[in-house]
Amino acid sequence: MTTESASYGSGPGFVLRNTTTPLLSVDRKAPTESRKNLPEVLFVTSFPPRQCGIATYSQDLIDALNNQFENTFACSICALESDTEQHTYEQSPKFILNTDQQNAFVKVASKINTDDNIKLVVIQHEFGFYAEKEKEFKYFFNRISKPVVFVFHTVLPNPNDALRAKVQAMAAAAASIIVMTKSAAAILEKEYGVATCKIAIIPHGTHLVPPLDREKVKAHYQLSDRKVLATFGLLGPGKSIETTLDALPAVVKMHPEVLFLVLGKTHPSLVKQEGEQYRQMLEEKVRALHIEGHVRFVNKYLQLPTLLEYLQVTDVYLFTSKDSNQAVSGTFSYAISSGCPVISTPIPHTKEVLGDDNGIIVDFENPAQLATAIVALLDDEKWRAEISSNSFHEMASTAWQNSAIAHALLFEALTGNAFQLNYKVPAIHLDHLKRMTTDFGMIQFAKISIPDRNSGYTLDDNARALIAMCQHYELFQNEHDLELIDTYLQFIAYCLQDEGSFLNYVNVEKKFTRQNFSENLEDSHGRAIWALGYVISLKEILPIHLSNEAESILQKVLPHVDKIHSTRAMAFMIKGLYYQNKDENLFLIQLFAYRMVQMYKHESTTDWHWFENYLTYGNSLLPEALLCAYLRISNEDYKETAIESFEFLLSKIFVGNSIKVVSNKGWHIKGESAKNVVGGEQPIDVAYTIMALAQFYLVFKKDEYKQKARIAFDWFLGNNHLNRIVYNPGTGGCYDGVEEDSINLNQGAESTLSYLMARLTLEKVSAFDQDRNASSERVPKTESPASLRRRYLAH
Repeated sequence: MTTESASYGSGPGFVLRNTTTPLLSVDRKAPTESRKNLPEVLFVTSFPPRQCGIATYSQDLIDALNNQFENTFACSICALESDTEQHTYEQSPKFILNTDQQNAFVKVASKINTDDNIKLVVIQHEFGFYAEKEKEFKYFFNRISKPVVFVFHTVLPNPNDALRAKVQAMAAAAASIIVMTKSAAAILEKEYGVATCKIAIIPHGTHLVPPLDREKVKAHYQLSDRKVLATFGLLGPGKSIETTLDALPAVVKMHPEVLFLVLGKTHPSLVKQEGEQYRQMLEEKVRALHIEGHVRFVNKYLQLPTLLEYLQVTDVYLFTSKDSNQAVSGTFSYAISSGCPVISTPIPHTKEVLGDDNGIIVDFENPAQLATAIVALLDDEKWRAEISSNSFHEMASTAWQNSAIAHALLFEALTGNAFQLNYKVPAIHLDHLKRMTTDFGMIQFAKISIPDRNSGYTLDDNARALIAMCQHYELFQNEHDLELIDTYLQFIAYCLQDEGSFLNYVNVEKKFTRQNFSENLEDSHGRAIWALGYVISLKEILPIHLSNEAESILQKVLPHVDKIHSTRAMAFMIKGLYYQNKDENLFLIQLFAYRMVQMYKHESTTDWHWFENYLTYGNSLLPEALLCAYLRISNEDYKETAIESFEFLLSKIFVGNSIKVVSNKGWHIKGESAKNVVGGEQPIDVAYTIMALAQFYLVFKKDEYKQKARIAFDWFLGNNHLNRIVYNPGTGGCYDGVEEDSINLNQGAESTLSYLMARLTLEKVSAFDQDRNASSERVPKTESPASLRRRYLAH
């Protein structure tokens, strides 16, 4: 048995303090922007450095709200204290409510009522907070004149009359009650008589965890060659750690490499009552059972990054609470979201999550049953992986970002739209792109966030990657980008065939697959030409060998492209030739633009302004390409067709303040009513729309285009029909699609690059606006694309 001790911590029941630096770093600091004039949401709650799960929960929620939204509302704190529990806070609370002081409730309620900025009050409720001052607390929440939201962290079944009356009094005063599980909501409805319309279910938030090198982390924590069992949280008898200790001898017989980690310090309230008696009892039991070499007590308040690393190297997580009425567990949620296979006792929360092969449930305080379950999981690595995957998918929607969105939408509704939600644009990260890239190219698919090397590579993805990295280099001139640009350019060169055509699919052995000869690859050709043209347009800032190679490839391809008739392939090629900006190739732009205009004239009617008799995928690309053709050739027909078709498309995909691109589950057919298909929305369609809107804005300076581009980008951040994030800020990747009732959690190349191109396009628009504000000089329409973009991008 080993024991580690220190003072640092976070997580449910863990206090955030700064000491050691783990391998994984997570920034939990709230933004420092001025919020003086914003409406406020006041949280009445315990708050760090107080050591309790609700304090950490509130900090995580407020951090998530601040990180997900900007210029929307300010989150302020009314910190709960007592005569024996007082703290110095990193950021001063707006109010402090000392629950031991007789008049504190009256005074704080009065301050809340007279503060015009406060629009909503959120009370994080646990019965123990107010056990000695129930009458004063009832006066407090009834006295508040602002909408009040209760967050119930405990919902007890089978209430007596007194308990039922207390809850009903809170319900009567509440604008809404938030619970974290369906079972808690059902208890409130059936056993307390709370109206369904007052109850909102918002699951306990969880942290997005980026992938890490598991063996490296295990070595860092001296866990190499061990099968790791773990549990964490503030220790107390309710966690029934002794149940696992009693099960361990039977487990060790079958798996002598096993090590049980008990992560966390004893609960401060328990220490005040009885000192370390519970921990000492556990340590004595370890010695009595002769399992000292198989148990490690990590007696620390673990920083969140450290905790998440421990969880990611855990082979089986053990949740052995003996409180059958425990409504929800943050520790359990964190374990599931970290990908741990879980064995749990049957509290309501775990029963909801672990059904359908998502984990194993064992009886309370049953060491024999627990030992059998542990051995079964340790014996079967494939089963552990299946449980981990199933439970991870079950919990993915509970990410703190999604919790923040759900809370913000509820707050917005309860305050009569006293504020408008403004999503915060994330910083630009290339982590997942780099993770997906080998020295040969960018891998096609990912399993969640892990590159699936067996999926091989495609010309499509590497052309997109080349464009994205050129966009990045164009903005930031980062020398490290050049290696990636070269990698993607060399992949395009690899796909070039002797006759001047391209192949698209390459397997992990770098061999072209049969799929190349059973599919039409015209779109792939077009994407490659777009990417090559983009490289050439940056010849004044890129190393000369890169633009020269792109030019060389393009010259081998262009003599053969006039036979390509795919609408989107022609559009891609127009964009590539526009960026290449060579007079001798204007005839190709004219050829493809002429074909597209003729298609438009053939199909368009008074109520159908499009190039084809259906709206399918990549639609925004077509009007954007014609606009590019206009910029090179000044043909008014191109401009008019581009504008008319684009406005028609925008009328079909923008509904109010949100975008709903054409679903891949049902195209919009001419002459038919638009199909009300839910789901099947792809990041690439949203990205193409943003890129087209940006191009139209840069040319015509109409703010409507810029506003729509921002609305479309918010789709990635949660403004979609599921109200969930599509971009994963933990990995830097983008999920593969929004379905009817779920997100496709795989983060493949196409979706990740789509997000990145869209994000970099917003950066380009911002730079253009800065330059436009700095100078009123009119840009000549005949200026070269490269010069135009340099002018737009000047900071």
